[in-house]
Amino acid sequence: MRFSIFMENWLYSKDAYYSKYREIGKGGDFYTAVSSSMFFGGSIANRLIYSIDEGFLDSTCSVVEIGAHQGYMLADIVQFIYTLRPKLLDSLQFVIIEPHEENIKAQIKYFKDSFGDVVNLKHFNSLDAVEIDSAFVVANEIFDAFSCELIKDDKMLYMDGFKPEFREQNDEIKIHCEKYGIKSGEVGIGYEIFAKSLARAFKKFEFVTFDYGEKEKRSDFSLRIYHKHKTYPFFALTDFVENDKEKPKDVSLKTLYKKSDITYDVNFEHLIDAFKENGSRLVYFKTQMAMLVEFGIIELLDQLQQNVDEKTYQSEMNRAKVLIDPSFMGERFKGVVFRKE
Repeated sequence: MRFSIFMENWLYSKDAYYSKYREIGKGGDFYTAVSSSMFFGGSIANRLIYSIDEGFLDSTCSVVEIGAHQGYMLADIVQFIYTLRPKLLDSLQFVIIEPHEENIKAQIKYFKDSFGDVVNLKHFNSLDAVEIDSAFVVANEIFDAFSCELIKDDKMLYMDGFKPEFREQNDEIKIHCEKYGIKSGEVGIGYEIFAKSLARAFKKFEFVTFDYGEKEKRSDFSLRIYHKHKTYPFFALTDFVENDKEKPKDVSLKTLYKKSDITYDVNFEHLIDAFKENGSRLVYFKTQMAMLVEFGIIELLDQLQQNVDEKTYQSEMNRAKVLIDPSFMGERFKGVVFRKE
């Protein structure tokens, strides 16, 4: 079995990791920018307002989140729109693309508890079901959860049960590796299909995404597993590590399979090419720190300071620092903005 199929089964098949409602944050397997600070969603809301004021999007566009988990980020965006430009709530449409019923129920409940009947939330099971003229689309940490192939020299990884073995590359992967000069590391699968689906679903859009990775190719493996806030390098759980003392004692690939998150660093050069090939224009590629500053996070925090007591401000400032501090998420994560006009 190709590794990409093994990973797809791990994350998305029946009873797989993402087939069930998963808590993110302290009670889950990992943190995201969304679980760190509401100012992540607030900064994105500020960018949406800018794109409307600039005239690229109109005030009746749809605000769409893909990979919404509990729906916290879209709810933060709604809250900041209410604070910054409340009239937009009368005209904007709010949409989540979500294939899993458990997540849909959790998102509907969270929006109902947060906003009552003020916000009308619509769901689609996939991009294939969407036909929208104008949209502001946001996704946080979705491309690192696309399946991938693992490359070493002129070979790619296959799985025999839970035993990995490098074998000859197929032609498609060989061409990709030659194009990007990949000798060792991951090749994301499905970026082109996603970009094509997005271009078909929305006649006009601005797409904002954040993920960890680099613009240039890596020269090593980044594939890793997150389980209860512990990180396990994938190959440390295989026979490629011959010294048993270097292997984790409490877990194995078999025990973690479908019960933990498996992810890798995004090759943003590949992602950017996939969008360009499907008619999108690159607006920004920046570190998360630079992107959120561009989106106005500093100004939003200044506004907060003027309206709350010092204790509240310091608490929110400390949370927001995680987003932009280079030693936390600020440099490790990257942001990309695309537009299709």
